[in-house]
Amino acid sequence: MKKIVLIVVFGMFCIGFSEYYPIDGYERTGIKRLKRLELIKNGEIKDANTLPAGAMKSWEDIQLNLLSRQSDSVGSFLVVDESFQKDINALFRGLDRSYSLTILDISDVDSVRYAERNPTLGYQPGSVGKLAVLTALFEQLSKIYPDSFEKRTELLKQKTVKAGVWGLTDEHTIPIYNIEKNTLVKRQVVASDVFSLYEWADHMLSVSNNGAASIVWREALLMAAFGEKYPELTEEEAMAYFKETPKKELTDLANDVVNLPLRSLGITTDEWRLGSFFTRGANTYVGDKGGSIGTPIGLMKFLVQLEQGNVIDAASSLEMKRLMYMTDRRIRYAQSPALKEAAVYFKSGSLYKCDRSKGEECGKYMGNVQNFMNSVIIVEHPDNCRYMVVLMTNVLRKNSASDHMYLASAIDKIVRKG
Repeated sequence: MKKIVLIVVFGMFCIGFSEYYPIDGYERTGIKRLKRLELIKNGEIKDANTLPAGAMKSWEDIQLNLLSRQSDSVGSFLVVDESFQKDINALFRGLDRSYSLTILDISDVDSVRYAERNPTLGYQPGSVGKLAVLTALFEQLSKIYPDSFEKRTELLKQKTVKAGVWGLTDEHTIPIYNIEKNTLVKRQVVASDVFSLYEWADHMLSVSNNGAASIVWREALLMAAFGEKYPELTEEEAMAYFKETPKKELTDLANDVVNLPLRSLGITTDEWRLGSFFTRGANTYVGDKGGSIGTPIGLMKFLVQLEQGNVIDAASSLEMKRLMYMTDRRIRYAQSPALKEAAVYFKSGSLYKCDRSKGEECGKYMGNVQNFMNSVIIVEHPDNCRYMVVLMTNVLRKNSASDHMYLASAIDKIVRKG
């Protein structure tokens, strides 16, 4: 029998360009790259990448769209509007089940419109899973400081942690800005890197750094293990905990930390779960469990409750939304020209697998065995046209970035048509 050589390549998207959190957020968060963006915006630093109009919101301008319906059930939003559904169906005529989608138009919060396509079909979520890690972080912060959101954000700003092996290895670079020297370096995470929790969370989302995601997950795990003692936890104490605790116990706790908050939102294990860390270095201490999956319906349930202020609490939901805000060059779905003036809150994820033995063209984001590409987005136009989309695809042998961008423009047109 001919031996089949299978080459597996993992791609987590948002490669080094898409940056998040409102530009004026440096003083509030201590995220240093925001200071550079502020200087660019003010004309004090020249940069070739012009920020789109939709990236200019202040952190104070970002609000939750469904607070007035905070007590309404998620199911009340996810009722198909037949006319809207008909228009959405037309976009996929002749296409197979490789395309799945949920969309909710919230321009009129009292009369929302919902449509879907293969909403329960499961996909490998890739970097979209980092939203579950973000949720785990804010869930644990709420347990440490249940009565003070200010203390939670202060801990995010002041607590610094070292990468260690958890940050290894990932091809995605992180932006390191030296305020005193006004220098910017982009490089991969190294074990000696030390950043605040806010900056690690920003690295996890803004450039989709896998090492940062594993580090944020690690810190959420430590918060669960040490509770109110976590703020004073030293690196030595943390390392002793990981070395002395059985790997199975650590694996079970890590899995609970990141998945139970999703279950409390009514998102089932088959709708969205995370089963493994994002770096090999993390597997030194924590194993994999249960596999990872995402569905359009599971992610839409999350977005609805985020906008309602029901992901942990309203303050946490709002801060998570700010961390999803794109403030630099946009890619894939978010790159659509139709969204240039809009504020977008975005996360993408991908995973592809190539089998070279088939003699087919196969490359980056063009897998011939698997080729997952997922987009999760909230769109807010200046004219109050507002909607949420979860688009998940598995189109083999094709970079689906152009598909996502085309569908973004087509969907925007349908929503605007009303």
